[in-house]
Amino acid sequence: MALHNELGEQGEKMAEAWLKEKGYEILHLNWKYSYYEIDIIALKNKILHIIEVKSRKYFPGAFPEESVTQKKFRRLQRAADQFLALNPGYKWMQYDVLAVTVYRNGRVEYFLMEDIYLR
Repeated sequence: MALHNELGEQGEKMAEAWLKEKGYEILHLNWKYSYYEIDIIALKNKILHIIEVKSRKYFPGAFPEESVTQKKFRRLQRAADQFLALNPGYKWMQYDVLAVTVYRNGRVEYFLMEDIYLR
């Protein structure tokens, strides 16, 4: 497995643990439908959270959340549409991006961008 894929998997595991600490109920990890995927689907305060996780090793001036493009966001929306079609009943939903930055000394930093929308 490529190193960036390993970091991505580790980042998603760290993100899952961090979200649980913050009171999120994790419903699905890496939910797939056709060729669409949602990294984490979670519930908190009756709001369904569709979460894209981006993990990177620290590099000055580079931020993991910047790698969420309009194209990626549209794919995330399509995946969420499919999820909601198969799982009706959620009244509120939002898209979030959780950036996980891993520093050389092992420190991990989390940055949650909530209720985002990219055109």
